[in-house]
Amino acid sequence: MSKKNHLFLIDGSGYIFRAYYALPPLYRKSDGLPTGAVNGFCNMLYKLLEDTNRDLKPSHLAVIFDSARKTFRNDIYSEYKANRGEAPEDLIPQFDIIKKSVSAFGIQSIELAGYEADDIIATYTREAIERNWEVSIVSSDKDLMQIVSNDVKMIDTMKNKTIGPNEVIEKFGVMPNKVIDVQALAGDSSDNIPGAPGIGVKTAAILINEYGSLDNLLKNCDQIKQNKRRETLQNFQEQIILSKQLVTLKNDVENIPEVDELEQKKIDIENLVPFLIDLELNKLADRLKKKNPNIIIDNKKNDPKINKEILLKPKIKEISESFNKLSNSQVAQYHMINDEKELCAIIEDINKLGFFVFDVETDSLNIQNANLVGISICFNEQDSFYIPIKHKEELKQITIDQIKKYLAPLFISHSIKKIGHNIKYDISILKKYNIEVNSIDDTMLMSLVCNAGAHRHNMDDLAKIYLDRTTTKFKDVVGSGKTQITFDQVDIKAATQYAAEDSEITFKLFQLLKKRIIDEKNGSVYYDIERPLINVILGMENNGIKIDIQHLKLLSFNFLKQIKKTEEKIYKLAGKEFNIGSPKQLSEILFDNMSLKPLKKTKTGDRSTGIEALEDLAYQGHKIADFIIQWRQLSKLRSTYTEALQNHIFASTERIHTSYGMASTNTGRLASSEPNLQNIPIRTEEGRSIRTAFIAESNNQIMSADYSQIELRVLAHMADVKQLKEAFNNNQDIHKITASEIFGVKLEDITPDLRRQAKAVNFGIIYDISAFGLAKQLGISNSEASDFIKRYFHKFNGIKEFMENTRETCRQNGYVETLCGRKCFFPGIKDKNFRIRSFQERAAINAPIQGTAADIIKFAMIKIDKMIKDDQDCRMLLQVHDELIFEINEEKISNYKGKIIGQMENALEPQIKFSIPLIVDSNFGKNWNEAH
Repeated sequence: MSKKNHLFLIDGSGYIFRAYYALPPLYRKSDGLPTGAVNGFCNMLYKLLEDTNRDLKPSHLAVIFDSARKTFRNDIYSEYKANRGEAPEDLIPQFDIIKKSVSAFGIQSIELAGYEADDIIATYTREAIERNWEVSIVSSDKDLMQIVSNDVKMIDTMKNKTIGPNEVIEKFGVMPNKVIDVQALAGDSSDNIPGAPGIGVKTAAILINEYGSLDNLLKNCDQIKQNKRRETLQNFQEQIILSKQLVTLKNDVENIPEVDELEQKKIDIENLVPFLIDLELNKLADRLKKKNPNIIIDNKKNDPKINKEILLKPKIKEISESFNKLSNSQVAQYHMINDEKELCAIIEDINKLGFFVFDVETDSLNIQNANLVGISICFNEQDSFYIPIKHKEELKQITIDQIKKYLAPLFISHSIKKIGHNIKYDISILKKYNIEVNSIDDTMLMSLVCNAGAHRHNMDDLAKIYLDRTTTKFKDVVGSGKTQITFDQVDIKAATQYAAEDSEITFKLFQLLKKRIIDEKNGSVYYDIERPLINVILGMENNGIKIDIQHLKLLSFNFLKQIKKTEEKIYKLAGKEFNIGSPKQLSEILFDNMSLKPLKKTKTGDRSTGIEALEDLAYQGHKIADFIIQWRQLSKLRSTYTEALQNHIFASTERIHTSYGMASTNTGRLASSEPNLQNIPIRTEEGRSIRTAFIAESNNQIMSADYSQIELRVLAHMADVKQLKEAFNNNQDIHKITASEIFGVKLEDITPDLRRQAKAVNFGIIYDISAFGLAKQLGISNSEASDFIKRYFHKFNGIKEFMENTRETCRQNGYVETLCGRKCFFPGIKDKNFRIRSFQERAAINAPIQGTAADIIKFAMIKIDKMIKDDQDCRMLLQVHDELIFEINEEKISNYKGKIIGQMENALEPQIKFSIPLIVDSNFGKNWNEAH
């Protein structure tokens, strides 16, 4: 009896990512081509071949790859794997090389558009079993466990573990043929498979074992005693059935080589060694040569299919040498594309070049409400194109289906660079149409990195600064005020001129700014922080945060009652009713009717009723001023938050989706808008109550993770202040330490009031606070405040030196730098006007501290996003300066808490060694206020 054939199927995509993350980065010295993943993959593959040929002796062998992100499952469910981010930038050019390496080994490399590697593996497995073969699948992918049997094993080479039916039962609690049913119930956050809310793998296994199958369970779910579980199964049957479709591997894939054609061949050493030498992977090449001493190797022999220029396209500095030589003064010709053949022609040109600029036009600036109206494209100096899609004008236009057919492959490609200005908006719009955008650059963020603080970074300003071009403004096309129209109503000819110009300008800005990024050594801030952060923020904005609208309305009603009561108190003291919100009427009441002494005047000479004037009056004991301040605070809370926030809740999600400006500050801090969720007051009980309306979904909790005194820690490190560093390293109360130092009091004798004053000094120093400002904040005399500051600098002399050096450096260079190399420019640092100059000096002193803190939390966000990518049990929702807000499945909180805090506290590792610990405070609750 002849021995059974043994088919080995290697999950190539899984191998790639294991190889990439298991080893440190590696680059070809001759041109900087990243080769770390290639090196790891080839070594892993060679070891596998050596081991299996010795022990298991496969007769047939193939490496199976995923072809692209979109598969037939996306047609079933558009959100399938929708949250997956793009591959690391230095991994992208290695995909094609790795696939060529498989051929160099003499092994079949198989992939098929529209299908995942798992589907092809399932198909070959079925065909092999029908032939009475044995099958070994080299993978740790849990989705493949559904096809495990006595004749089908999985091999996890990283753990040196074989997975058979018993191991599947250990993992899922059911036999392999029931794994699909368990997965359909439990869902899979990594693949965005919904499943049944609140049912995990353990519960799913119990149900499937009890009822025998998913079909039987759904038919008889009314018998389940637990109310919540029964209702979930009844209410989400369609979702569960959909999930089963998504998790079920397709085992009848066509148009792939026959299984008999996968017969294993000997390694083609004569081809493989030159391939490895060309990539400078000399260790493996030497091993192969040593083991095969009789083989003659031609080191000049290279795989002609390896086109180095194409492989390096994703690396910005390698896109095209001619790119830098183009003139910026020439105005391009603008073309309208409304014909399928014309569209295909420009796509062909883009594929040859490997990059293009694009900009979307929509009928609204609000991402959630916006519809795609057109797309402009530019990829050379002479021409820029506009593709109308949904203008109301009765003219032939490109359809959205044609966009998906022809342009979507360019957007999804990792080998084609996409360039935009504020590309986050464009990506968000295309995502609504299930068009994924990979491999990106953003000229707005390039400008931010090169010129933070020097000027604004909108396209119109940059066009004037860099190109001396006055661009067509948006309002010139759509109008303004009551006559303003939406972009879909704009004449297509006028739209072409406006939109094509935007892409042309972006194209030319990219030429200039990418050269500055390299020449001025700004690459680490752009490539390591700003660009990776785009997709992180997109995810946060898309997640949003849930709002209890009824609670928000109740808060608004209660604020209104308090406002009315406060009004009555004000009217009683004033002796009459008046418009409290009118500065003129308020001034007459306070200074004419009540004869209070005006303490300040406005710029126009009127008697001031501003907050400072009112606080001064309140300090003098005038109760009406206290009530007016209270009235204003309550009115602002109601109008700005409890009322206004209701208008930002999206009915489809019951969540608020704030937008983060990435180029709004010169220190790198993010800015929240539409609505602003970073300025919700927390010092008063009323302010904190607003956060109670920000809630978690059922079965989830809100987690707040907040850096403790991060700016003081950054100051201690950057100024190298021994006393502060010792206090932080010993986990001491920094404000008590400061109080002890500047007041000369023993630590055990520090009163709460002394600590409060020391705290004000600590944080005030960061902003170069004046004696006058500190006196006002603490309610003490100017001389006392001045004395506090002098003693502070005497005790912590390193801080004074740091401030002076920072100020002087900024005068000389025009900018200061954060610890991470971010440059913050202050063009008014030498201004003749004292007020402008002194303001710029104070800002320059604070910028390295605040900017470093901003960089730290950005690094943390990038690391955390990578850690929880596509995990629906843990989602990052908000960033509020030094605080990150998450929504986490309450059963998984203990799993994520330590991981999140670990990433935040080690955010700078391994780039920068911080001399004192970064500490993160965290808490949980059903709403934001409880968590904070």
